[in-house]
Amino acid sequence: MAHHIADFNRVVVTGGSGFIGTNLVEALTSTGVSVLSLDIKPPKNPAHIHVYRTCNILDDCTLERLMREFEPDALVHLAARTDLVEDGELQTYTANITGVENVLKGISTIPSIRRALFISSKLVNKNGEIGERTTDYTPDTLYGQSKALGEEMVRNNPPGCEWAMVRPTSIWGPWFDAPYRGFFRAVVNGTYFHLTGCDLPKRFGYVGNAVKQIISLMECPAAQMNGETFYLADYYVTTIRKWADGISEQVRGKRNLSAPAWVVKIAANVGDIAKLCGIAEPPLSSFRLRNLSTPTADVPLENIKLVTGALPFTLEDGIRLTLQWMENPDRTIK
Repeated sequence: MAHHIADFNRVVVTGGSGFIGTNLVEALTSTGVSVLSLDIKPPKNPAHIHVYRTCNILDDCTLERLMREFEPDALVHLAARTDLVEDGELQTYTANITGVENVLKGISTIPSIRRALFISSKLVNKNGEIGERTTDYTPDTLYGQSKALGEEMVRNNPPGCEWAMVRPTSIWGPWFDAPYRGFFRAVVNGTYFHLTGCDLPKRFGYVGNAVKQIISLMECPAAQMNGETFYLADYYVTTIRKWADGISEQVRGKRNLSAPAWVVKIAANVGDIAKLCGIAEPPLSSFRLRNLSTPTADVPLENIKLVTGALPFTLEDGIRLTLQWMENPDRTIK
Protein backbone atom coordinates (compact mmCIF):
# COMPACT_ATOMS: atom_id res chain seq x y z
CA MET A 1 0.00 0.00 0.00
CA ALA A 2 1.35 3.43 -0.91
CA HIS A 3 2.28 5.92 1.77
CA HIS A 4 0.62 9.32 1.58
CA ILE A 5 2.17 12.41 3.07
CA ALA A 6 -0.47 12.26 5.81
CA ASP A 7 0.97 8.84 6.80
CA PHE A 8 4.16 10.63 7.75
CA ASN A 9 2.87 13.11 10.27
CA ARG A 10 6.18 14.03 11.88
CA VAL A 11 9.16 14.72 9.62
CA VAL A 12 12.69 15.77 10.57
CA VAL A 13 14.47 17.90 7.97
CA THR A 14 18.17 18.38 8.65
CA GLY A 15 19.50 21.43 6.85
CA GLY A 16 16.02 22.95 6.93
CA SER A 17 17.42 26.49 6.80
CA GLY A 18 19.20 25.85 3.51
CA PHE A 19 17.94 26.46 -0.01
CA ILE A 20 16.15 23.19 -0.75
CA GLY A 21 15.39 22.72 2.94
CA THR A 22 13.53 26.03 3.18
CA ASN A 23 11.32 25.10 0.25
CA LEU A 24 10.75 21.59 1.59
CA VAL A 25 9.83 22.82 5.08
CA GLU A 26 7.34 25.25 3.53
CA ALA A 27 5.74 22.51 1.41
CA LEU A 28 5.47 20.07 4.32
CA THR A 29 4.08 22.55 6.84
CA SER A 30 1.54 23.79 4.30
CA THR A 31 0.05 20.27 4.20
CA GLY A 32 -0.29 20.14 8.00
CA VAL A 33 2.71 17.88 8.61
CA SER A 34 4.60 18.50 11.86
CA VAL A 35 8.18 19.40 10.96
CA LEU A 36 11.36 19.63 12.99
CA SER A 37 13.90 21.72 11.09
CA LEU A 38 17.45 21.18 12.35
CA ASP A 39 20.19 23.51 11.19
CA ILE A 40 23.26 25.33 12.47
CA LYS A 41 21.82 28.55 11.02
CA PRO A 42 18.44 30.21 11.68
CA PRO A 43 15.72 29.84 9.01
CA LYS A 44 15.98 31.85 5.81
CA ASN A 45 12.20 32.16 5.97
CA PRO A 46 11.23 33.86 9.25
CA ALA A 47 7.89 32.02 9.16
CA HIS A 48 9.75 28.76 9.92
CA ILE A 49 11.17 29.86 13.27
CA HIS A 50 8.49 27.90 15.17
CA VAL A 51 9.67 24.57 13.70
CA TYR A 52 13.39 25.32 13.94
CA ARG A 53 15.92 24.08 16.47
CA THR A 54 19.61 24.93 16.46
CA CYS A 55 21.68 21.82 15.79
CA ASN A 56 25.10 21.11 14.40
CA ILE A 57 24.94 17.64 12.85
CA LEU A 58 28.52 17.07 14.03
CA ASP A 59 27.11 17.14 17.57
CA ASP A 60 25.71 13.62 17.64
CA CYS A 61 24.35 13.87 21.19
CA THR A 62 22.26 16.97 20.50
CA LEU A 63 21.11 15.59 17.15
CA GLU A 64 19.93 12.34 18.71
CA ARG A 65 18.27 14.10 21.65
CA LEU A 66 16.28 16.51 19.47
CA MET A 67 15.20 13.73 17.12
CA ARG A 68 14.21 11.45 19.98
CA GLU A 69 12.16 14.19 21.67
CA PHE A 70 10.31 14.88 18.42
CA GLU A 71 9.55 11.19 17.72
CA PRO A 72 9.59 11.51 13.90
CA ASP A 73 8.27 8.89 11.51
CA ALA A 74 10.32 10.18 8.54
CA LEU A 75 13.59 12.00 7.96
CA VAL A 76 15.06 13.99 5.06
CA HIS A 77 18.79 14.55 5.49
CA LEU A 78 19.81 17.73 3.65
CA ALA A 79 22.37 19.24 6.04
CA ALA A 80 25.73 19.60 4.33
CA ARG A 81 28.47 21.95 3.28
CA THR A 82 27.50 22.56 -0.35
CA ASP A 83 29.91 25.18 -1.71
CA LEU A 84 32.68 24.48 -4.19
CA VAL A 85 35.16 26.97 -2.78
CA GLU A 86 37.60 24.07 -2.17
CA ASP A 87 39.66 26.13 0.26
CA GLY A 88 41.28 23.29 2.18
CA GLU A 89 41.47 19.53 2.51
CA LEU A 90 38.69 16.95 2.56
CA GLN A 91 38.36 17.51 6.32
CA THR A 92 36.70 20.87 5.59
CA TYR A 93 33.70 18.87 4.35
CA THR A 94 33.39 16.83 7.55
CA ALA A 95 29.70 17.74 7.80
CA ASN A 96 29.10 15.67 4.65
CA ILE A 97 30.81 12.58 6.08
CA THR A 98 30.62 12.54 9.87
CA GLY A 99 27.23 14.23 9.58
CA VAL A 100 25.87 11.24 7.68
CA GLU A 101 27.40 8.89 10.25
CA ASN A 102 25.65 10.78 13.05
CA VAL A 103 22.30 10.75 11.25
CA LEU A 104 22.58 6.99 10.74
CA LYS A 105 23.43 6.56 14.41
CA GLY A 106 20.42 8.66 15.38
CA ILE A 107 18.06 6.68 13.16
CA SER A 108 19.27 3.42 14.70
CA THR A 109 18.12 4.55 18.16
CA ILE A 110 14.71 5.92 17.10
CA PRO A 111 12.32 3.10 16.08
CA SER A 112 9.57 5.52 15.10
CA ILE A 113 11.45 6.48 11.90
CA ARG A 114 10.05 4.41 9.04
CA ARG A 115 11.51 6.19 6.02
CA ALA A 116 14.69 8.22 5.40
CA LEU A 117 15.89 10.12 2.35
CA PHE A 118 19.60 10.96 2.10
CA ILE A 119 20.20 13.96 -0.15
CA SER A 120 23.52 13.59 -1.96
CA SER A 121 24.66 15.27 -5.20
CA LYS A 122 25.15 14.54 -8.88
CA LEU A 123 28.78 15.61 -8.30
CA VAL A 124 29.65 12.21 -6.85
CA ASN A 125 30.59 11.87 -10.52
CA LYS A 126 32.56 14.35 -12.57
CA ASN A 127 30.25 16.97 -14.08
CA GLY A 128 28.77 15.57 -17.27
CA GLU A 129 29.48 11.94 -16.36
CA ILE A 130 27.08 9.28 -15.05
CA GLY A 131 28.46 5.98 -13.81
CA GLU A 132 27.09 2.75 -15.26
CA ARG A 133 26.20 1.73 -11.70
CA THR A 134 25.06 3.97 -8.89
CA THR A 135 28.10 2.84 -6.90
CA ASP A 136 30.54 4.07 -9.56
CA TYR A 137 32.10 7.28 -8.24
CA THR A 138 34.35 9.68 -10.19
CA PRO A 139 34.30 12.97 -8.23
CA ASP A 140 36.67 15.74 -9.32
CA THR A 141 35.96 18.07 -6.38
CA LEU A 142 36.39 17.75 -2.63
CA TYR A 143 32.66 18.37 -2.28
CA GLY A 144 31.85 15.51 -4.66
CA GLN A 145 34.35 13.26 -2.90
CA SER A 146 32.74 13.99 0.47
CA LYS A 147 29.30 13.21 -0.91
CA ALA A 148 30.53 9.94 -2.41
CA LEU A 149 31.95 8.94 0.97
CA GLY A 150 28.63 9.80 2.60
CA GLU A 151 26.78 7.62 0.09
CA GLU A 152 29.13 4.69 0.69
CA MET A 153 28.53 5.04 4.41
CA VAL A 154 24.77 4.66 3.94
CA ARG A 155 25.12 1.75 1.49
CA ASN A 156 27.58 -0.10 3.73
CA ASN A 157 25.54 0.50 6.90
CA PRO A 158 21.95 1.00 5.73
CA PRO A 159 19.45 2.24 8.31
CA GLY A 160 16.86 -0.13 9.70
CA CYS A 161 14.06 1.59 7.80
CA GLU A 162 13.03 2.26 4.21
CA TRP A 163 15.61 4.55 2.59
CA ALA A 164 16.70 6.07 -0.69
CA MET A 165 19.63 8.05 -2.04
CA VAL A 166 18.71 11.31 -3.79
CA ARG A 167 21.05 13.24 -6.09
CA PRO A 168 19.93 16.78 -6.96
CA THR A 169 21.24 18.21 -10.21
CA SER A 170 21.50 22.00 -10.70
CA ILE A 171 18.56 23.23 -8.60
CA TRP A 172 17.42 26.86 -8.64
CA GLY A 173 14.52 29.01 -7.48
CA PRO A 174 13.33 31.04 -4.47
CA TRP A 175 15.69 31.12 -1.49
CA PHE A 176 18.72 30.17 -3.63
CA ASP A 177 22.25 31.55 -3.21
CA ALA A 178 25.40 31.28 -5.32
CA PRO A 179 25.84 30.66 -8.14
CA TYR A 180 22.36 30.93 -9.65
CA ARG A 181 21.18 33.94 -7.65
CA GLY A 182 24.10 35.92 -9.10
CA PHE A 183 23.17 34.62 -12.57
CA PHE A 184 19.59 35.87 -12.16
CA ARG A 185 20.78 39.24 -10.83
CA ALA A 186 23.11 39.72 -13.77
CA VAL A 187 20.31 39.02 -16.26
CA VAL A 188 17.86 41.26 -14.38
CA ASN A 189 20.41 44.10 -14.17
CA GLY A 190 21.30 43.81 -17.85
CA THR A 191 24.95 42.92 -17.13
CA TYR A 192 24.70 39.34 -18.38
CA PHE A 193 26.20 38.41 -21.75
CA HIS A 194 25.71 34.92 -23.06
CA LEU A 195 28.96 32.98 -23.18
CA THR A 196 29.73 31.76 -26.66
CA GLY A 197 30.18 27.99 -26.66
CA CYS A 198 27.80 27.39 -23.74
CA ASP A 199 24.80 26.22 -25.77
CA LEU A 200 25.14 22.54 -24.99
CA PRO A 201 22.15 20.55 -23.68
CA LYS A 202 21.65 20.83 -19.92
CA ARG A 203 19.43 19.51 -17.14
CA PHE A 204 18.41 21.93 -14.42
CA GLY A 205 15.72 21.62 -11.78
CA TYR A 206 13.29 24.25 -10.50
CA VAL A 207 13.16 23.86 -6.72
CA GLY A 208 9.37 23.54 -6.64
CA ASN A 209 9.66 20.49 -8.88
CA ALA A 210 12.53 19.08 -6.80
CA VAL A 211 10.42 19.38 -3.64
CA LYS A 212 7.56 17.63 -5.42
CA GLN A 213 9.95 14.79 -6.28
CA ILE A 214 11.22 14.53 -2.70
CA ILE A 215 7.70 14.43 -1.29
CA SER A 216 6.74 11.81 -3.88
CA LEU A 217 9.59 9.65 -2.59
CA MET A 218 8.05 9.98 0.87
CA GLU A 219 4.62 8.96 -0.44
CA CYS A 220 5.40 6.11 -2.82
CA PRO A 221 5.36 2.36 -2.03
CA ALA A 222 8.54 1.02 -0.46
CA ALA A 223 9.06 -1.29 -3.44
CA GLN A 224 9.57 1.77 -5.67
CA MET A 225 12.18 3.52 -3.53
CA ASN A 226 13.82 1.34 -0.89
CA GLY A 227 17.58 1.19 -1.48
CA GLU A 228 17.30 2.99 -4.83
CA THR A 229 19.10 6.08 -6.16
CA PHE A 230 17.17 8.96 -7.73
CA TYR A 231 18.24 12.11 -9.55
CA LEU A 232 16.26 15.33 -9.13
CA ALA A 233 15.85 17.39 -12.30
CA ASP A 234 13.21 18.81 -14.58
CA TYR A 235 12.25 16.42 -17.34
CA TYR A 236 12.92 18.76 -20.27
CA VAL A 237 16.37 19.42 -21.75
CA THR A 238 17.34 23.06 -22.10
CA THR A 239 20.38 25.31 -22.57
CA ILE A 240 21.79 28.16 -20.53
CA ARG A 241 20.96 30.52 -23.42
CA LYS A 242 17.29 29.52 -23.38
CA TRP A 243 17.14 29.87 -19.61
CA ALA A 244 18.84 33.28 -19.58
CA ASP A 245 16.73 34.53 -22.48
CA GLY A 246 13.59 33.35 -20.69
CA ILE A 247 14.55 35.52 -17.70
CA SER A 248 15.42 38.52 -19.87
CA GLU A 249 12.21 38.27 -21.91
CA GLN A 250 10.11 38.32 -18.72
CA VAL A 251 12.04 41.32 -17.33
CA ARG A 252 12.67 43.49 -20.40
CA GLY A 253 10.97 41.76 -23.32
CA LYS A 254 14.14 40.91 -25.26
CA ARG A 255 16.95 38.39 -25.40
CA ASN A 256 20.47 38.75 -24.04
CA LEU A 257 23.52 39.81 -26.01
CA SER A 258 26.43 37.40 -26.51
CA ALA A 259 30.11 37.81 -25.67
CA PRO A 260 32.79 36.45 -28.05
CA ALA A 261 34.87 33.49 -26.95
CA TRP A 262 38.06 35.51 -26.37
CA VAL A 263 36.26 37.82 -23.94
CA VAL A 264 34.88 34.81 -22.08
CA LYS A 265 38.36 33.29 -21.69
CA ILE A 266 39.79 36.57 -20.38
CA ALA A 267 36.92 36.87 -17.88
CA ALA A 268 37.59 33.31 -16.68
CA ASN A 269 41.29 34.08 -16.21
CA VAL A 270 40.40 37.22 -14.25
CA GLY A 271 38.14 35.08 -12.07
CA ASP A 272 40.98 32.64 -11.43
CA ILE A 273 43.16 35.53 -10.23
CA ALA A 274 40.31 36.81 -8.05
CA LYS A 275 40.05 33.39 -6.37
CA LEU A 276 43.79 33.45 -5.64
CA CYS A 277 43.24 36.85 -4.02
CA GLY A 278 40.59 35.46 -1.71
CA ILE A 279 37.35 36.15 -3.60
CA ALA A 280 35.46 32.88 -3.09
CA GLU A 281 32.76 33.19 -5.77
CA PRO A 282 33.84 35.35 -8.75
CA PRO A 283 31.23 35.63 -11.54
CA LEU A 284 33.34 33.41 -13.80
CA SER A 285 36.41 31.19 -13.46
CA SER A 286 38.04 28.46 -15.53
CA PHE A 287 36.35 25.84 -13.33
CA ARG A 288 32.92 27.43 -13.79
CA LEU A 289 33.50 27.91 -17.53
CA ARG A 290 34.28 24.19 -17.89
CA ASN A 291 31.04 23.37 -16.09
CA LEU A 292 29.06 25.78 -18.25
CA SER A 293 30.60 24.22 -21.38
CA THR A 294 29.85 20.62 -20.34
CA PRO A 295 26.66 18.87 -21.51
CA THR A 296 24.66 17.48 -18.59
CA ALA A 297 21.50 16.17 -20.26
CA ASP A 298 22.22 12.46 -19.76
CA VAL A 299 20.78 12.29 -16.26
CA PRO A 300 18.77 9.08 -15.68
CA LEU A 301 15.25 10.15 -14.68
CA GLU A 302 13.17 7.08 -15.51
CA ASN A 303 12.70 5.95 -11.90
CA ILE A 304 11.86 9.41 -10.52
CA LYS A 305 9.34 9.91 -13.34
CA LEU A 306 7.59 6.69 -12.33
CA VAL A 307 7.45 7.84 -8.72
CA THR A 308 6.50 11.48 -9.29
CA GLY A 309 4.56 11.65 -12.55
CA ALA A 310 4.03 15.09 -14.07
CA LEU A 311 5.86 18.02 -12.51
CA PRO A 312 3.88 21.11 -11.45
CA PHE A 313 6.10 23.91 -12.82
CA THR A 314 7.33 24.80 -16.31
CA LEU A 315 10.54 26.74 -16.97
CA GLU A 316 8.46 29.88 -17.47
CA ASP A 317 6.60 29.28 -14.19
CA GLY A 318 9.86 28.86 -12.30
CA ILE A 319 11.37 32.03 -13.76
CA ARG A 320 8.24 34.06 -12.92
CA LEU A 321 8.05 32.79 -9.34
CA THR A 322 11.77 33.31 -8.77
CA LEU A 323 11.61 36.88 -10.05
CA GLN A 324 8.64 37.55 -7.75
CA TRP A 325 10.62 36.21 -4.80
CA MET A 326 13.68 38.32 -5.68
CA GLU A 327 11.50 41.43 -5.53
CA ASN A 328 10.42 40.51 -1.98
CA PRO A 329 12.74 37.81 -0.59
CA ASP A 330 11.11 37.64 2.85
CA ARG A 331 7.78 36.59 1.38
CA THR A 332 6.77 33.00 0.71
CA ILE A 333 6.05 32.47 -2.99
CA LYS A 334 3.14 30.22 -3.96
